[in-house]
Amino acid sequence: MINVDLLATITETAGAPGFENRIRTFIKNEVSPLVDEVRIDAMGNLIAVKKGKDSSKRAMVAAHLDEIGFIVTHIDDKGFVRFHTLGGFDPKTLTAQRVIIHGKKDLVGVMGSKPIHVMSPEERGKSLKTTDFFIDLGMPKEEVEKYIEVGNPITRQRELIEMGNCVNAKSLDNRVSVFILLEALRELKDLDVPYDVYGVFTVQEEIGIRGAMVAGHHIEPDFSFGLDTTIAFDVPGAQAHEQITAMGKGTAIKIMDGSTVCDTRMVRYMKETADKHKIKWQAEILTAGGTDTAGMQRMAKYGTIAGAISIPTRHIHQVIEMSHKEDIRLSIDLLKACLGDLDQFDWSHQ
Repeated sequence: MINVDLLATITETAGAPGFENRIRTFIKNEVSPLVDEVRIDAMGNLIAVKKGKDSSKRAMVAAHLDEIGFIVTHIDDKGFVRFHTLGGFDPKTLTAQRVIIHGKKDLVGVMGSKPIHVMSPEERGKSLKTTDFFIDLGMPKEEVEKYIEVGNPITRQRELIEMGNCVNAKSLDNRVSVFILLEALRELKDLDVPYDVYGVFTVQEEIGIRGAMVAGHHIEPDFSFGLDTTIAFDVPGAQAHEQITAMGKGTAIKIMDGSTVCDTRMVRYMKETADKHKIKWQAEILTAGGTDTAGMQRMAKYGTIAGAISIPTRHIHQVIEMSHKEDIRLSIDLLKACLGDLDQFDWSHQ
């Protein structure tokens, strides 16, 4: 159904916001044989261009390379490392985790905090903050500083596993979308598309959709598709109206999120295209949070007809993110169909 080994490599390759070098290099090597042109802009976005039959219009697809992570801010006298977050974290998810600090060489550390055994009753009742944690490398300061310095990026350590019909890993947000864009371009390699396709693997989404804004501004797409995960809150305790999406119920077509109201023409087009190609889908309204869709929609010089394909995912921004393999496959199918049928829709009526 999907190439799980490739997805595993993509999720496990380091790339904190602003430090996407490793994952960008890997994707560049994978995508270069599949398209007509590959370049990297000054911001660090990787842009893969597939020429269409008509170059008068451009379709841009954005999938961000970066994953939530951290950056080293201090090494104390005992060799313990303090850090600042790069992206949004629920502090309780840091407990009992291994991380990798990427310095002169990669060093594995563990997230530590004050043991519950020595906490006061008042401390036990308080919620932890990210500043309550430190990283223990098991080394004295002199040894740590041979390899690590302030400013080094930090990522979380966790391998991808299969669980039933699902994959479970860190950084499915948004490496599953990187995988989807890569696989769609692979399957479109020998097929015609009506307009030029700009597949953009963007940077720094998790700290403010920065790469997509730059890419959207200089590409100036007529049509834009964001690719990102979305909440699947289909778990015990969730009421039906809170679910956003459900895993295994198909790819999701975004109507709106906290930063974007998708163009009504694009929403209609994506729904009709999914139905035409018998692709199972569900509608997504996410009342908080945002994606690269907003960056493209706002920064394209003359605006862009923007929408998004979302992948239902449980346990987002944890190291146990979970997506259904069929939903991933259907997301590839919908992206391919949307890029292939763009000239078959009346875009004149909003």
